Amino acid sequence: MNRTRARLVLVDTSPGYREYAPPARLAAAVSCTWLRVEPVTGGPPTRVLPDGCVDLIWESGRGVYVAGPDTGPVLAATPPGAVLAGVRLRPGAGGPALGIPLSALLDQRVDIGDLRSDLLASPGAALDRQLPGSLPPGAAMRGLTSIAARMVAAAPPDPLVAEAAQRLGRPGSRVHRVAAELGISQRQLQRRCCAAVGYGPVMLSRVLRFRRFVSRVDAGQRQPGDLACLAAEAGYADQAHLTRESNQLAGLPPAALARARHALPVSAEDEPATPGTAGR
Repeated sequence: MNRTRARLVLVDTSPGYREYAPPARLAAAVSCTWLRVEPVTGGPPTRVLPDGCVDLIWESGRGVYVAGPDTGPVLAATPPGAVLAGVRLRPGAGGPALGIPLSALLDQRVDIGDLRSDLLASPGAALDRQLPGSLPPGAAMRGLTSIAARMVAAAPPDPLVAEAAQRLGRPGSRVHRVAAELGISQRQLQRRCCAAVGYGPVMLSRVLRFRRFVSRVDAGQRQPGDLACLAAEAGYADQAHLTRESNQLAGLPPAALARARHALPVSAEDEPATPGTAGR
C-alpha cells in the first residue's frame, strides 16, 4: 500500500496509523517516527512483521518500551482508545543507541525501566521518568524524538553494519560477498550484526528480502495473485521459496498476507515500510 510521508507538524489523533519522515539530522539512524491511534471500540491485534529495525515506543497509560528485533510475526493487542508513538531505528542503529547488544532483546517487548541502567545508553536512561504514560500524545512524540536524537548523537549507528544492511537489501546479494566487499570475515560480520541488529547477516538478508515482497504488495505493483512474478522480483528462487518464508516470517502464506494487507485502509496499516526506503 502507498504511504504519504510528511514532516511532523501537528499530531493527528484520529484513529489509524501514520508515519512521518524523521528530521534530516536523524535520517541515517531513524527510519521514521509514527503514531497509531486505536478506535475507542477497539480492533483486532496488529500483525507486526520482522524488518530489521528496533522501535522506541510510548504508549498512553504505559509509558516507554522497546520493541526488540523480531524473527517472526507478532500479534500485538492494543487497548481500545490507546495511543502509541514510536521512533523506528534503522538496522545497525538500535544496538549502539541503546548501548545493549540487541541479541538480548530478540523477539521481546521490554519496558524501558526494566533495562539495566548501567547498560542503557545514558541519554535514554531516564526515559521512563521523562515520558510517563500520562503525557499528551503530541508531547510524548516530540519528547521521544528529542531523546532518540540525543541517543544516536551520543552513539551513532555502526557504519559497517549499516552498509551491510544496505547491500543485503539488494536482490541477489550474498552474505559472503558482502563480507568480502566490506573487507571483513563472515565471523566478524556475524558478531557485529548480532550486537547492532539483534541477529546475524543471514537472518537479516532473509528479513530484508521478505520486506521487498511486502513493499511490492503494499505498492500494488502487481496483483496479489501474481505471486510467481512477485517472488522473482523480490529475489526468491521460486514461488515455493516465497511461500516457506512467508509462513515463517508472517505466519500466513503470501496470498493470504497480500489479501489481508489490501483489505486495510492506508491510515490503518498494520506494518511499517521497508528499511532502506523510507521506513520500516
